[in-house]
Formats: sequence, C-alpha cells, structure tokens
Amino acid sequence: MNKVRIAIVGTGYIADYHVRGLLAQPEVEITAVAARTEASVARFCRKHGIDAFQSTDVASLSRRKDVDAVVISTPNKFHAPYALTFLEAGKDVFLEKPMAMNAGEGEEVARQAKENERIVMVGHMWRFDEEVNALKREVEKGALGRIVKTKGYGIHVNWGPEGWFTRRELAGGGALIDMGVHAIDTVRYLLGDPRPVRVYAEIGTYYGDYDVDDTAELMISWENGTVSLIESGWWHPHADGPEAATRLFGTKGYGSVFPTFRKDPEGHEIVLTPAGLEKSEHCDQSIYTRQMEHFVHCIRTRRQPSPGLEEGLTVMRIVDAAYRSAVTGKSVEI
Repeated sequence: MNKVRIAIVGTGYIADYHVRGLLAQPEVEITAVAARTEASVARFCRKHGIDAFQSTDVASLSRRKDVDAVVISTPNKFHAPYALTFLEAGKDVFLEKPMAMNAGEGEEVARQAKENERIVMVGHMWRFDEEVNALKREVEKGALGRIVKTKGYGIHVNWGPEGWFTRRELAGGGALIDMGVHAIDTVRYLLGDPRPVRVYAEIGTYYGDYDVDDTAELMISWENGTVSLIESGWWHPHADGPEAATRLFGTKGYGSVFPTFRKDPEGHEIVLTPAGLEKSEHCDQSIYTRQMEHFVHCIRTRRQPSPGLEEGLTVMRIVDAAYRSAVTGKSVEI
C-alpha cells in the first residue's frame, strides 16, 4: 500500500499534536513542512525526527508531486487562503479550527473543495473523545429523553493566550472563536448535528488589553427546539467545567461530559466514563491521533470527513451571528 504523503503548514503548539497523530500511522509520510521562518521549520523537524522538504513558501508545497494532502495549523487569517491554494492544486486539506475568519471565507473553501472534488476536514477534535462519545450513545438511545436545554463551556481559567490570538487582524475574534467553538461544536455533535436557527449573544473584553473578546455568553436555538447556553472566555477566575464540558437537561434525565455521567428520572447517577480510560491531560494526544486516523482514512476511501465542511461552516455561521448580535443587541436568525 502506498503511503499517504502529507505536508505540514504551521509549526506552532497545536501542530505538535497533529504531527504526533500522523507519525503514529505507518502508512503516512510527512514529506514537506512550511512555516513563517526557516528556524521554526528546522526546529520542528528536529523535534519530531522528520526528514522532509523544508520551506517558508507555502505555495511551493502545494505544487509538489510528493504531497497528497496538507495539515494547516496557522493563525486563523491564513486558514482559508492556504486551503484554497492547496485545493486548487488538487490536494486534500485538514484545517485547524476555526476553518476560516468568517463564514464567507468558509463558503469559498467549500466551493473550491467541491469543484476540485477534494476532501476538507476541520479540527473540531472533541468529536473523537471517548467520554464525549459515551454520552452521545446515551442520547442516541433515548436515555435522556428529549433534550430541552444544554450548557457548554470553553473557558481558560487564570490564563489566556498571547501573540496572534489576541490580534483581530490575525484571529478574527477572541475567546469565542478560540474556545467557544469547542463548546458549540461539542454540544451540536451530542444533539445529532441539528441546524441552528437563532443566536443571541453578549460579548465583551474585561480581562486584557487587546482588540478581541475575552468573554462571551451565547444562547443558540436549534431546529429541534433545544436551547443551548454557551460560555467562552480567557483569564476567568472560575469555570463550571473544563474545555468542551457540556451539560444536557432532558425530559428523562440529565447528562454530563467532564465529569461524564447521567442521572435517571429517579436521580440515580450512572457513571459513563469508559472503563480503563487513561489520559495524560484533558486535551489528550489520543483525541488528536484518532482525528488524524479519520483524516487519513477519508483520504484513502474518498469519503467526506466528519467534522468537515458542513460542521465547520455551521460553527462559523453561529460565531458570525453571535458577533452581529452583540453589536445590535438583538437575536440574529441564521
């Protein structure tokens, strides 16, 4: 079996997780790496023992015959432009979340992917977490009944990022587009990927000196009648749960992920954490490895990934609506 040849664009923190997930697969070869500086590319390749073509010219990688697909882990500003470059060159694309700066850019990526019959996967990695999937199975079998409301969290406690994350021109937004998207996509996945119909949001900057948000409260109304409350933030003094923690309130009981359990109508607690599950950290490498296994499988089978274009675009439309709502003070139809 021929190896799937993958290029890496962007060598920051999250790229380490992605490349480890790729290197764990014997049928994958990293053939090219690009980043802003030669030093960062060389350092990344040494760190992971990669013998690959090294460059600061992203476009040159898209033209290489020894590249089948690319993993893009750059500042958000470059997600859509780089994706378009590789799609036009006939390569499959993995995009770190969010898939673009806004839904308009995301729609252009989707159009180009369909025109060129290419695969696009978006890095909403909590769909590959074993605890998230344990709760999802309970929802699917009806153990919670109809889900009436949910609460979800994407908050950094006593910490926040620096650099490009805090610059609107490079990130497109702040804590909402960084952390809130995890909470949004996780609850949507647990609910069976319903279509959002309305968003109301209150968004502000209270904890830092930057031109992006560090606090957001969203209320999302879904087509199935469920209402989701989403909290995102940086530097908050407290959070009611870690990244992607989600609470589901149903007509037959209650479900939670992180901690992962459900309660039946009598209030009895049933632990859902898979037996023997071990994680070295909350955002464990195993999640990213399963994510990359799915990407490679989709490349081989020509099957569209999930999360892919539809999932990535839905999150972007919700985020766009939230930012509009915060400006107008009114709910925004999607």
